[in-house]
Amino acid sequence: MFLTHLHCTGCGLSHDWNQLQNLCIACHKPLFADYDLASAARTFTREALATREKSLWRYRELLPLPPEVDPVSLGEGGTPLLRALRFGKELGLTNLWIKDEGQNPTQSFKARGMSVAVSMAKYLGATKLAVPSAGNAGGALAAYAARAGLEAHVFMPNDTPSANVIECRETGAHVTLIDGLITDCGAEIARRKEKEGWFDVSTLKEPYRVEGKKILGYELAEQLRWTLPDVILYPTGGGTGLIGMWKAFDEMQSLGWIEAKRPRMFSVQASGCAPIVRAFEAGATTATEFPNAQTRASGLRVPKAVGDFLMLKILRHSGGGAVAVEDEEMIRITREVGAAEGIFVAPEGAACFVALKKLLAAGKIKPDERVVIFNTGSGIKYLECYEA
Repeated sequence: MFLTHLHCTGCGLSHDWNQLQNLCIACHKPLFADYDLASAARTFTREALATREKSLWRYRELLPLPPEVDPVSLGEGGTPLLRALRFGKELGLTNLWIKDEGQNPTQSFKARGMSVAVSMAKYLGATKLAVPSAGNAGGALAAYAARAGLEAHVFMPNDTPSANVIECRETGAHVTLIDGLITDCGAEIARRKEKEGWFDVSTLKEPYRVEGKKILGYELAEQLRWTLPDVILYPTGGGTGLIGMWKAFDEMQSLGWIEAKRPRMFSVQASGCAPIVRAFEAGATTATEFPNAQTRASGLRVPKAVGDFLMLKILRHSGGGAVAVEDEEMIRITREVGAAEGIFVAPEGAACFVALKKLLAAGKIKPDERVVIFNTGSGIKYLECYEA
């Protein structure tokens, strides 16, 4: 095991990894896990992966759980990177790819983060876990908490897609519907968690969900034979996938697995909830809360993200950007993608295909560049969006 400590992404203060931690005790910013990468590089090589099963835990040395402890797993990770030949050809793109996270347990990328977060929470002594969720994170927590024998308390907006609510209940979670947004759900957990004995596993409010999400970056590099794409389009709510991948790229460079070149990272949001887009366009380093947030892509309805400053730094450092798209556009393009590639993408993933068209038209992506779109979940979870 190469985990050494946690550090604050804001003030840099070190924290112990071997006790339950939420935000930094000094400045209340997210914590990141640090590893002894020099030692890891001596014993863990790219070649060692060849004989390992295709799962998130094939990168065990670069994850926080002690080696003698069994992870809480449902077979997450190892999702396919699919060449989008037909859809790409329609746009004049020769090298378009889709990383299909809808093939994870609980049918979304949230399974990755919850596998690691629940594994660590159980190891460190938590018995009751709580999360605010627009849908898929709640379903993932419910499933992994059940697998671990822990209590799950999920707080969701009352207009969360019914598939997500049913999924949570049928996998044993205590579900509370709130008249409000995911931020209101988070506030309710904050008010009650100490009295109720809950450990809060909200996005970036504990340090290990992002560790599960970072494996997206490791998998992507491995699937592309240890080169990174020119462009990544990522649907952004809380932003752990975007932030986690960037962390993975830095770690892989330190391990000597990849070169210094990075993809241009583009955050994709809904026009009805686009705090990162507004902040990026304004040149701000943090994002103000987006008023009256509305979008049918429930995973994008995050009016204020705790990791906003990290996302904005990544977008600018990579030479990427932020794009907002209308709900009607993302719902309409779902059928285009499905008919061309056979993938029923979630609205959040669909938003990236709309953004791709916009970026091509603006000349920000060239036809011969290698572009990867992340479809973060399955459209089957959002049937209400497509009933018309």
